[in-house]
Order: sequence, then C-alpha cells, then structure tokens
Amino acid sequence: MSATFRRRLHRGAASTAVAALVLAALTASQAPGAAEAAAARKQLPPPPADTPIDGGTTYYTDLPPLNSPVPPRGSHRTDTHPGSPAGPAEAGLPATVLAAYKKAESAIEGSDPGCRLPWQLLAGIGKVESGQARGGAVDAEGTTLQPILGPQLNGHGFALISDTDGGRYDGDVTHDRAVGPMQFIPSTWSQGGPDHTGWGADGNGDGKKDPNNVYDAALAAGRYLCAGGRDLADQGDLDHAILGYNNSDAYLRTVLSWYEFYRHGTHEIPDGSGVLPERRREPRTAADDRDTRTGGAPAGRGPGGAPEKDRRPGGSGTGHHEPGKGQHHPGKPGGTDPTPGGGTGTPTHEPTPTPTPKPPAEPRLTALTRVGDKDLTATAGDEFTAAPAVRAEDAAGKPVAGAPVRFTLPASAGARFPGDRTTATVTTGKDGLATAPALRAGDKAASFTVRATAVGRTAPAVDFGATVKAKPTPKADTLTRTSDKPLTATAGKPFAEDAVEIKATYRGRLAAGVPVTATMVTDDPDHPVENDKGPYFKDPEATGGDQDDPVRTLTGLTTDDQGLLKLPKIYTDSHPGTFLLRLTTADGAVLTVKLKVAPARS
Repeated sequence: MSATFRRRLHRGAASTAVAALVLAALTASQAPGAAEAAAARKQLPPPPADTPIDGGTTYYTDLPPLNSPVPPRGSHRTDTHPGSPAGPAEAGLPATVLAAYKKAESAIEGSDPGCRLPWQLLAGIGKVESGQARGGAVDAEGTTLQPILGPQLNGHGFALISDTDGGRYDGDVTHDRAVGPMQFIPSTWSQGGPDHTGWGADGNGDGKKDPNNVYDAALAAGRYLCAGGRDLADQGDLDHAILGYNNSDAYLRTVLSWYEFYRHGTHEIPDGSGVLPERRREPRTAADDRDTRTGGAPAGRGPGGAPEKDRRPGGSGTGHHEPGKGQHHPGKPGGTDPTPGGGTGTPTHEPTPTPTPKPPAEPRLTALTRVGDKDLTATAGDEFTAAPAVRAEDAAGKPVAGAPVRFTLPASAGARFPGDRTTATVTTGKDGLATAPALRAGDKAASFTVRATAVGRTAPAVDFGATVKAKPTPKADTLTRTSDKPLTATAGKPFAEDAVEIKATYRGRLAAGVPVTATMVTDDPDHPVENDKGPYFKDPEATGGDQDDPVRTLTGLTTDDQGLLKLPKIYTDSHPGTFLLRLTTADGAVLTVKLKVAPARS
C-alpha cells in the first residue's frame, strides 16, 4: 500500500530555514576540494543540447489505478470534464503543488498561447519525477521542506555530468544531481536551453530562480516543454517534449498514463497528504554501463538507460492493475492492459532482430524563405487579401517537403486564424511551400508581425509585417423620426419605452452603423447648450448610488443595419415645460425633438 503523510507539517519561514540548513549540510559534507571544483566548473562547457532535463536519472514507475470513485467529502474538485469521476486517493493533488501547475499553465498561456500547455501534463511529470514533491511536502511559498535529490550523475547507470554548480543546488561538488520537485539537473537549470541561459524560471515572483521551489520548477518545466514552437495538442510534439525530459519509451508511457488519469478528474488535498509512489526505475549495473554524457544507452537498454524490459509495451513491466482495486498484480504472458502505459505481462527474452538498412537521410531544412515581397494588409473585421507563405530549403537551396511550419500571431493583435486561433501549423508540399490558412483581421486598427518558424528545426524565423486599417466611419446626412406622435410625460415620471426612434440616411439610402450623439439642450436657437434640468437619461454602466444620477448627453449610440436607432428610456425631474432633445452625427446631420412635460398632479 502506498505510504501517505498523515501528520501536520509546519510551514512558513521555519520550514524554509530547515530546508536551507539541510542543503547547507549537504554542501558542507562535500567541503574538501569544493573551491577547486568550483573553479574547475567555470571552465566546463555548457551541457550538450540533447542532454535530458533530468539527466536520465531514476523516476517512479507506479501507474495510475483504473478505478475512479468520487472525491472524498469536503475536497475541492478540479476535474476538467464536468461529470467525470475524480478518482481515488492517487487523484488527490496537494494544494500548493496544484496551484503551481495551474499558475505555470496560465503564465505559458499568456506568453506562448500556441503551445497549449495543459497543467495536467506538468502533474504527470511531477508525479513521475518526485511523487508531487513527496506528497506536497512544501512550505507556504512552495519550497520543499527537504531537498529532493536524484542519484549522482557519475556515469554509473545514468548520464555522466561533472559538477556545474559548485554544489549550490544539489550539495555535490563532484557531479550534478537532479534537484527539486521537477528534477532539473543544475546544468540544465542554469546553463541549458537554446541560448545556454538556462531553463530556470521565477514562477512565484520572489525574484529568485530556485529548482527546489515548485512554482519556479513548474514554470521552468512548462517553458522547456513548449520550447521550439511546440504545440502540445499535437501528439508528435507532445511525445518529443516528454522524451526530452527523459529519453526513454517507458518514461514516455508512464508520464502519458498519469497525464490521461489527471485529465479525467482530480481533487485538491492538503499539503503533505499526497500518496507517495513506491516503485522506482533502478540504475543500470556496472556490466551494462557506459558513458551516457550525451544521452547514449548501452546495448540491451533503451534511450535514457531504461532496461529493454521497460521498453516493451506497458512501460515498467510491473504488470497491470486489477479494475476496482487500484493495486498492482503480476501480468499475464501475452496479456494486454487497457490502462495507458500499463504493463502487458512478464517480459520474455526475444531473439535479436536482424538490423535493417537505414533509409536515406531526409533533406535537412536549413532555411525558410519568404514568398512575396508585399506586407499584409486588411480592413478591420475583414480577411487579409493574401496569406503569409514561406519556402523551406536545404543547404543547397532545394525545396524540403513534409516539414512542419508554424505561423504565430501576437494575441494582442486581434487577428485570428480559423477556429479563433493565434497559431497554425502547415506542412510543406513537394515544392517546399507552406501557406498559412486564411487570416481575419480584428475589429480595430493595428500593426503587428506574423512569424513563421520551422518546428523542431533551428532555421531562422521569417517575419511578415501586417497592418489592419480602421473601417471608414459610416456617414449620414439626414436624421428623421419614424413617428410624428407627440412626446409627452408627467413630471417625475418617465416617457414611454422606446418613445424616440430615429432613422439615418445618406444620399437617400439607409445608413447603418452611424454614430449618433443625443443631448438635452436649452431652447436658445443660436447657442444651444446642455440643459441642467428637465428630461434626462441614466448611465447604463453606472452602479450603486450613481445609477439614478441624471445624464443629459449620451454618446456611443449607433444605428442598426436598417439605419434605425431607438433611444434609451427618458426620465423627468420635477420641472414641467417644453424641452429639446438634439441628435447629431459627425457629418453634421441634426434632428431636434420636442419633449413636453406636464405638471405633476397635486
């Protein structure tokens, strides 16, 4: 049975201090030679670009149960599919850890909406890498109560990565170790990424980038998963992103199984009460070992060092889950498991297949070339007259077919591809051309850039300037009432609903979308100004006590597609008499309407 934290965890500054002391003790234990190691670290090159994020270290191989009962009474449900079951204890996510995943999803949505990162994917990786920060053993700021460290990456069973941080994060001055809830190795946290500035991030806004903090680690993981223009709604991009974290088919299946499980329902639980996984992938034996500095694997093992038995369909080889029990049971030879990533039974030895010749290497995309010299233009609300297009080429300038190209719009531009999307991925044809789908302009004038990038390639991006022009303002040269019925009311009471309706025309034709201003004015024919008494409107956007304040000038009124406009309800104060309502357009059309207010009956 999985272990569960039952005791109350003291949180806050004291917990942070404990964590700091533990990490300091770890560093001190490595003190001999620390200065020399730190000096040597400065001379080390950044890690290879294909080094796994967690260094190919150990991970939990537990798989989710099949049964999905309702959440415990009093828990906070967070399922993404209303009406679906929320799952057993394994579906409970510690409150702070869950908040970190959702905050990271929100941040990525704002900075890279085309990635479509789901927080449940971060939860799946967090489960496999650290058991959700050891069941949520974090303080109020999201920092782990004790450091979560992977084994030493000394080349014996894992990647070989000499110390890159002087023990700052992992307390080890000889080799790196995976650190924190998302198990980043120091070299990828501070030196990794396409520009070697590191994947580290500040997810909680405290000005620090700490791999031991679940907010920072979750945002950093999200940034990595989205790197290279990935769209995680695309299965290929999703698989490549996960494999970059730990290059193992078994790891991929395990993460995907938890991702699917969390998508079907989770619930929030207190920090420190999460179910802890039990099974870990073990390191390779010395007989199987070889240098995996660049992510290689010895014979008989899969990418990332996973034993071949772990690479069979089903992942960890621990068997399947009995429906309704949520427990692991031995698999049956030849059996199958309906759970994503579930085991298929006891591994069997199979003859080594005869190697097949490698297919010819595909042309390598090295450049994207813009097609067409003119920038993109459109009128607000209309489609652009032309779509951005690029040509994919190899080093010899020949077209590259079958290459995915992603077109990305700034979210603030207002323009959208079909489906109200800000990204669109197109595969190049035989001629190497990729043309974006129809692009519709937003409702306002704007200038922005459409960017084309080669998905998964390092070719420079291509930018297209785009301009949206405002629609010409509709004109009206005449305003008339649609009725000649006198407009009367009693002091203190409003005029009838929709008492005033007007029609706008331009050169004898109905004028739709014409802005009209309505003002209660004095009866001075030469200098009409806003009246301070008599009929008035109410501000439709006012709240509270301001709702009844008189408004005697209304702007933003617009005629409908038939050129008609019905004015809002007109109210009266205690003053009787004849008053004037003046209606005007920007083009000089004017209509004056008389409003008669009879004295209130005594």
